Amino acid sequence: MTPDPATEARREATWWTSAVVYQIYPRSFQDSNGDGIGDLRGVLRRIDHLVELGVDVVWFSPVYRSPQDDNGYDISDYRDVDPIFGTLADLDAVVDALHERGIRVVMDLVVNHTSDEHAWFAESRSSKDSPKRDWYWWRPAREGFEPGAPGAEPTNWGSFFSGSTWEFDEASGEYFLHLFSRKQPDLNWENPQVREAVYDMMRWWLDRGIDGFRMDVINFISKAVGEDGSLADGAVSHGPYGDGGPHTINGPRLHEFLQEMHREVFEGRRDTLLLVGETPGATVEDGRLFTDPARAELDMIFTFEHMGLDHGPAGRFDRRPVDLRELKATLGRWQTGLQDAGWNALYWENHDQPRIVSRFGDDGAFRRESATMLATILHLHRGTPYVYQGEELGMTNAHFTDLSQYRDIESLRFAAEARELDRLNDAQLVEALAFGSRDNARTPVQWDASPQAGFTDGEPWISVNPNTTTVNAEAERADEASVFHHYRRLIALRHDEAVVRWGDFAMLLDDDPHVYAFTRTLDDEQLAVFGNATGEPRTVEAPFALDGVAVLIGNYGDDPVVRGTVLGLRPWEAVVYRVR
Repeated sequence: MTPDPATEARREATWWTSAVVYQIYPRSFQDSNGDGIGDLRGVLRRIDHLVELGVDVVWFSPVYRSPQDDNGYDISDYRDVDPIFGTLADLDAVVDALHERGIRVVMDLVVNHTSDEHAWFAESRSSKDSPKRDWYWWRPAREGFEPGAPGAEPTNWGSFFSGSTWEFDEASGEYFLHLFSRKQPDLNWENPQVREAVYDMMRWWLDRGIDGFRMDVINFISKAVGEDGSLADGAVSHGPYGDGGPHTINGPRLHEFLQEMHREVFEGRRDTLLLVGETPGATVEDGRLFTDPARAELDMIFTFEHMGLDHGPAGRFDRRPVDLRELKATLGRWQTGLQDAGWNALYWENHDQPRIVSRFGDDGAFRRESATMLATILHLHRGTPYVYQGEELGMTNAHFTDLSQYRDIESLRFAAEARELDRLNDAQLVEALAFGSRDNARTPVQWDASPQAGFTDGEPWISVNPNTTTVNAEAERADEASVFHHYRRLIALRHDEAVVRWGDFAMLLDDDPHVYAFTRTLDDEQLAVFGNATGEPRTVEAPFALDGVAVLIGNYGDDPVVRGTVLGLRPWEAVVYRVR
């Protein structure tokens, strides 16, 4: 079949279809001054690592000025760098150095909320008559209740960080909304002045030379408001608080706001940028709306469905075994759902997700094999892969043994509430956090086998994972069979193979509980991907003969055994065949 010239032109014109993005969480990447906190000058020291890995884009978690209540996701000044990370000049130097090496730069955009120490909120809080009062969500106490009394909150919504979403302000006698920390008040996007202030800030960053944005919880910016400005209670399923999600997620004006943002900020420079939205609760249907190019909203979104498959009814700290069939059904639904309109963001890890090899793999005897199998499966899907710092080294969960080792606000508030309500004892809390805490992704990158992993000459802000003596970049780089070199090969494969970038996806062996398998097909080419998701040998029946078929990439040193259509896979083995 001869490819349609128009289709080919569209494929090649969209640069991010061949790109791989690397996320840097600066606090934990590399310290340059011995204070135990990673910084921008530290990033400059490690650019060669990114170049060797082969990534095309670096996404920075927030480096803006911040009180650091939520490690930088509470921003007090969008146009400055926090001193713990360096200066604007340092950031410019990092951006220039990455650009010189052919790597683009994406900044985190956190505009659902600010810090309560932002000048906008300080003015909003100063008086009920403040011109910026309506820049945030202020509401009086519930009718019939004394302001500040228990139960007087305007709605019953529970915060993502435990407790109520409403904080009482004694000075004005009203409450302000915060879906996350009480130090992260939500901006009121219904106010056009808020939107223009945000757009002006975004244009300022683009004019400084950055190449796009990762938009934090961007589908929360529109709230469901009654005609009288009221906000409704949420359903209560467990605990003292109601679910505010139906009123705060994917709100009625969300797509209007995103399309306005496109017109006001991105018009005229859209083709050079990467725009990805973090969209908790988004469905495939939502994903098509967000990422259909004809709608001019986003390029791709982070969906969370697959990240909840090992969570029990009580959420991220409640572990349950992953059913591979559920994982295949979830990822497969997104693959086919966005195949004819839109694009997927592919990820296993980020700063909010524990290490994938400790969740869906085996971080013990089969750490290398399971890490590379999971990487192969993900990178052979259709979409843009995201690699989180340390993922390419096969870094594992921290396996902390004491509550005092944790730093994450979500984890600490979960523990405090569980203790207060006598839900869990300390041993159970340690077990829960060892599985679900965001701190599992935030331990320092393990550069070498030294006591502080080559991350700092000082005392790190959070403990280094003890397994740095065996799991580190220096050791990974020296071993051609390592996780690091497998990631290099996968990234090169996406750069080199059009079928990896653009091929249609079709799931195989849907009901197999042990093996993940699918095909990618583009014109006359087809790849077949198989991954054994267990620590036992597995045999599967392929829908086509594999004798003599070329192996494109695998994670063992030799090819698996095949007899006609029967494929024998070793523990955690991944293999990709070029079927035609």
